[in-house]
Amino acid sequence: MTANEAELKQLMMAGLEGDSAAYRTLLDRLSRLLRGYFRSRLARIGREATEAEDVMQEVLMALHTRRHTYDRNEPFMPWVYAIARYKLIDHLRRTRAALANVPLDDANELVAREDNAGAESRHDLHALLRELPDRMRRAIQCVKLEGLSVAEAAARCGMSESAVKVNVHRGLKHLAASIGREKRT
Repeated sequence: MTANEAELKQLMMAGLEGDSAAYRTLLDRLSRLLRGYFRSRLARIGREATEAEDVMQEVLMALHTRRHTYDRNEPFMPWVYAIARYKLIDHLRRTRAALANVPLDDANELVAREDNAGAESRHDLHALLRELPDRMRRAIQCVKLEGLSVAEAAARCGMSESAVKVNVHRGLKHLAASIGREKRT
């Protein structure tokens, strides 16, 4: 699923600003990319072309309904890849396809795209962190992501050390619950 990142991101940005023609063009181009991507991946495991169409439609709906969550400072296609990957995996789970049925050389592509794994993970992490109250998010960023000591984080965030510890603990608990809810849906 290769595409011109800059051009597609520009179409997405214009669509977010209310340019319906740009948004339709974006969805049209993405549908062609996704259709080909899913057809090739699903054909390799003996699945029907109609399934590719179904998954492509699910991805386009997810992109449409979650477009407000796209971080304009991040690359666009890794965001699309992440959604496409999750929808494909969800589809295979729903239709009871096992990765054991996937040829070994294709299994890795269905599970993760190494060229975008870092960006996808960053996108997922930032989306989860945005759910947290500001104090929890800042405490977790300082202690867990930047590696500051509790004392350093307290000084940077303007909190007591106890407050940093409590915010980190509660924030991580909240993140774990969020991830658990996502897995159930």
